[in-house]
Amino acid sequence: MGNSALKAHIETAQKTGVFQLTEKGLPEFPEDLQRLVGNLRTINLSSNKIEVLPPWMGKFNVLKSLSLNHNRLNRLPEELCKLKKLETLHLSGNQISQLPADFGQLSALKTLNLSGNQLRAIPSQLCTLRHLDVVDLSKNKIQAIPDEVLGVQAIEINLNQNQISQISVQISHCPRLKVLRLEENCLELSMLPQSILSDSQISLLAVEGNLFEIKKLRDLEGYEKYMERFTATRKKFV
Repeated sequence: MGNSALKAHIETAQKTGVFQLTEKGLPEFPEDLQRLVGNLRTINLSSNKIEVLPPWMGKFNVLKSLSLNHNRLNRLPEELCKLKKLETLHLSGNQISQLPADFGQLSALKTLNLSGNQLRAIPSQLCTLRHLDVVDLSKNKIQAIPDEVLGVQAIEINLNQNQISQISVQISHCPRLKVLRLEENCLELSMLPQSILSDSQISLLAVEGNLFEIKKLRDLEGYEKYMERFTATRKKFV
């Protein structure tokens, strides 16, 4: 991609507050974007070949949406955690194995997509994100849902296509959790806490593709209570 084309994109972004440059084989985060740290609200650099994010990322003080799906990132800089206005962060299809220690400081974050990375555990930093609505951790290498999950405020957690065989009963006490996706994991029926059915806010539990027949779910105590929530939610959307 030529310098003049990049320049044109930057000029447009200066007016619109939106910088979008996908599928261009970019090997790095464009240096010239430093000039726009004060006025970019949206950056989309998905489907490139970016391996590293620069430390000056933290200066985008009005940035609301950052999309870096399908790049070559294996870590995120600590400076990213300074983006106090960031509401949407898309990082699917990278090689990220852990989040920065201060990730919980992204206080405005509502949507986080980390699908298709190298996470082996649910990041504990998610527990301090008070406005998180949707978190997608599908297609990683997560093996368990730990007690700390209790602190996650999300309405929807997607853990499809991991290696989960253990679930803490604390998942039932997540205050806002309505949708829990656990398809294609390594769950035995006996490992599914009954309280998810009988004693939680969860109104959609997706567990197809595990180590039990889905119809066996109906035999569990609390299934009827779960179905009441499921049906009530469905009626709202019809």
